[in-house]
Amino acid sequence: MVEVTASATNQIVEYFKGKEIVPIRIFINEGGCGGPSLAMALDEQKTTDDVFEIDGFTYIVDKQFMEKAKPIKVDFLPNGFKLDCAIKFSSGCSSCGTTGSCCSD
Repeated sequence: MVEVTASATNQIVEYFKGKEIVPIRIFINEGGCGGPSLAMALDEQKTTDDVFEIDGFTYIVDKQFMEKAKPIKVDFLPNGFKLDCAIKFSSGCSSCGTTGSCCSD
C-alpha cells in the first residue's frame, strides 16, 4: 500500500503543470552520508513493479521491495518530500563530517 498526503499531491501537481505525466518510482537510494533512504524519481513501469494509481498519478514500486517496505507514506513538509516505510534504515556514519569516523563519541 502507498499513501500520499494532500500536501505531497499538491506539490506533485505543481511539478507536472505543463509537463507530460509519467510514473513516479519509489525506491531505496543507497548513497550518501546519511545511509540508505527512500527516494522518488520519474521512471517507466516494469513487469516487476506494483502499481498504485493515486489522485491521477501512477506510483511504481518494485514488488519484492514493496513486500518488505509496506506501507509506504509520501508526505511533503516545509523542507521537502518525506517518505516513510516499515523498513528502519541505519543513519549511516559521520565520515562526511569533520570527525571522519563512525565510532566517534
